[in-house]
Amino acid sequence: MPDHSGMKLGRQAVKTDARTLRLGNYLNPALPPPPPAVDWTHGVTGWGMMLNDQVNSCTISAIAHAVQVWTANNGGIVTISDSAIEKAYGTWAGYDPDRPDTDTGGIELDILKNWKRDSLDGHELIAFADADISNFIELRQAIRVFGGIYIGLDLPLSCQFQEVWDVVPGGGPNALKGSWGGHCVFVPKYDEGAFSCISWAELKPMTVAFVQAYCDEAHVLLGQDWLNARGSPAGYNHDQLLADLAAIR
Repeated sequence: MPDHSGMKLGRQAVKTDARTLRLGNYLNPALPPPPPAVDWTHGVTGWGMMLNDQVNSCTISAIAHAVQVWTANNGGIVTISDSAIEKAYGTWAGYDPDRPDTDTGGIELDILKNWKRDSLDGHELIAFADADISNFIELRQAIRVFGGIYIGLDLPLSCQFQEVWDVVPGGGPNALKGSWGGHCVFVPKYDEGAFSCISWAELKPMTVAFVQAYCDEAHVLLGQDWLNARGSPAGYNHDQLLADLAAIR
């Protein structure tokens, strides 16, 4: 049985902005249904902690995992250094390693806006859009087209000791009940029964029921590394998305 109870989290409460683009407005209506399974992990097993075992950096760590996935599908995996993650955590979320009280995590929307503005160690975010967390066809299409999704979870305490994150009546092992806290992960894989995210150096399966119960935000990332690997992905209106993004003030 795994024990994740000593791991850090770091996703603060969901923040919304009415100007944020919606993925559903750009997906091609004629896009075929998502296939039964998609896996962009490219056989990678060594994902790395990305500092999330030491500080509440999950909103940055999940970005670094996205870069790993995209570059693994584009000639060779690139792993962002811990120092670059710590720097971004400081610049984008106010963390100061000399002040433990500043290790309070980050807000996904703010982190993505900062990433789009600044880049992470040279890895650029061109745009992002929100996916409908209640539409599992859209979530799967997003993974298929964009190489993964960046999501927020309100983790229950029960998942601290689960091989597969699932909904457990009564709170799970050792009668653990209630919320553990907010967590941010990148999801590059799904099949008919589960989604798989990267967290704490491993690929973690989550049942559909778990995602339905605990996922409260999902963002589609258009990263330069993915564009380098795939070109402008088929299945969505790339030009319109960029035009609408440019019109936001």
